[in-house]
Amino acid sequence: MKQDFAIIGNMNVGKSTLFSDLSHSRSRSVNIPGITMSVKSGHLKGIEGYIYDTPGGHSIFSSNEDERATRDLLLIPGIRDNLKGIIFVVDAKNLKHSLAMFFQFAEYGLPMVLNVNMVDEAASRGIDINFSWLWDLIQVPVTTTIANEKIGVENLKKTLDMAIPVQSIVEYPEPIEEFIFQTNKIIPSDDASYCAIALLLLTGDAAVESYLSNTYGDKVLRQLKDLTHDCRQKLDSSPEIFLENLYHKEAAKTARQVQEVTPPARSPFILAFGDLCTKLSTGIPIALSVVVMMYLFIGSFAATFLVNTINVHIFENFLTPLAEKLVSYIPNPFVRDLIMNPDFGILPTGVFLALGLVLPVIFCFYVAFGFLEDSGYLPRLSILLDRVFKTIGLNGKGVIPLVMGFSCITMSILTTRILNSEKEKNIASFLVFLCMPCAPLFAVMLVILDKMPFYATIFVFAMIFVQILIAGFLANKILPGIRSAMIMEIPAMRIPKPFLIIKMAARKSWHFIKEAVPVFIYAAAGIFLFQKAGGLEVLENTLGPTIDQVLGLPEKSIQVFIKTMIRRESGAAELEHLAYGYSNLQLVVNLLVMTFIAPCINAIIVLFKERGMKAGTAIMTSVVIYAIIIGSAVNHICKMLGITFT
Repeated sequence: MKQDFAIIGNMNVGKSTLFSDLSHSRSRSVNIPGITMSVKSGHLKGIEGYIYDTPGGHSIFSSNEDERATRDLLLIPGIRDNLKGIIFVVDAKNLKHSLAMFFQFAEYGLPMVLNVNMVDEAASRGIDINFSWLWDLIQVPVTTTIANEKIGVENLKKTLDMAIPVQSIVEYPEPIEEFIFQTNKIIPSDDASYCAIALLLLTGDAAVESYLSNTYGDKVLRQLKDLTHDCRQKLDSSPEIFLENLYHKEAAKTARQVQEVTPPARSPFILAFGDLCTKLSTGIPIALSVVVMMYLFIGSFAATFLVNTINVHIFENFLTPLAEKLVSYIPNPFVRDLIMNPDFGILPTGVFLALGLVLPVIFCFYVAFGFLEDSGYLPRLSILLDRVFKTIGLNGKGVIPLVMGFSCITMSILTTRILNSEKEKNIASFLVFLCMPCAPLFAVMLVILDKMPFYATIFVFAMIFVQILIAGFLANKILPGIRSAMIMEIPAMRIPKPFLIIKMAARKSWHFIKEAVPVFIYAAAGIFLFQKAGGLEVLENTLGPTIDQVLGLPEKSIQVFIKTMIRRESGAAELEHLAYGYSNLQLVVNLLVMTFIAPCINAIIVLFKERGMKAGTAIMTSVVIYAIIIGSAVNHICKMLGITFT
């Protein structure tokens, strides 16, 4: 059975990100009669039907063309007849504002699901929402997501079958109640939108008048317009203002019942420290201190102590011997090799590397990043770097997608939406694509570099930092357009809540493992089969000499790069697995090339979706060429200067 859904919500609540997660990559435009706006639609993943991505708005009573497009879409007969319901997306940070609009769209009588997005950002601001109580109050399913990281999206998809209409929540004064009742008597009872139609008629909406004329005829429209005139005469104020106030009052009441906000600390020291973070003289030393602390926590503690402890005590001493013993009972040697081959086996290079190497470090990364978010430091870092980012064509907000790149390249590219101009979005996407080691790659980089002299770590990350400046400067000069002024919300500086941060880090890490482990397994199995078929040997013989001459890398680097293109952390884990056959210089070159060359397939797909075919192709091509040039230059210059990193 066909099931179509419309995604609706305020501006900047993550609707388009959810649309990308719920639909296939191809989309089409749906024209809205009477206005120049169009709405994107795409096929729902795993469900027969379409999903519509509507523009953000504030109210169904607005005359803004974007907002008209959303409400008019629900009255187009060919679309309305097939709509299974509405996915209403709420910003967890602004629950009251979002609920006001939710109650308005509930009047269309369509089944609804309320999705509360950006719950991590709400938690970092001390906002705690009782979602089960919210479900009880509004009597429709409530789901939560962190759309940028695809967390909760599958649960939202499963909840769509549970969508139900919202029962009447707002109480209207007697004249409006009577008008809605009379409208329902005139309009056929199977039109569930009679309440929304009545309210829009009261506000003089032209589109609803056109809908009534086309659907029920001019006679019905005249009857309703007469009733509208009588009702407006009985009201003391403008219907638009009155209704807006009514919905916002009800939204505020509901928000108070389900939401608890911990006020920011009023400590003079905390407030003064927040100011110091934005001043150049004190902000730079603070930023450097933050970097050092993150390195000590993620690099020394997580990537060294934690990883070594887990690998020795859990994997090397227990799980690996146990797995080898169990697999030895399998009679087929090919299957035994597929599962436990030390170089390409599913368990050693798929499951164990993901759980023993990547998971501990990525969890610690999310904890550290959570502290920066929860404290309110990241926006202050944006203010501090606004002048610096001017040289690369960005304003201070550009630091957010760049820093997000240390978490996930795919998420970071989606985060470029916060930037205002196409030039800024293209520059940020290019820099993220080129220079940012995502959290899993960053984790493995630290594990590998920890075994070398400390100056190798300084060299690798200095190269990454320098490339951000050089590539950004060149992109700023080449790309047309302007840099916009920075306008953003600065939350109060606060003392982070460790329990909430650890809880959110665990949730994100669990989601990562669920998504990554299957890819690790497929990559390991694919490379194993490719190697057994002789493909790896052919590639090594064909491209190996070129890689050796240009980049100075062993032929086995081919398999590292293949896994890198499937998923970055899979390639990085493979490099760590094969590190015994590399010199320290080769490891440094390989890490740099893996950082600068195109990231995983997911990020590539999102890049083309966000930036378009032309810009995406230009970014992809330049990144690959740039990576090879940088890797070759580092290899030959270090050899010439006798730098071996040993």
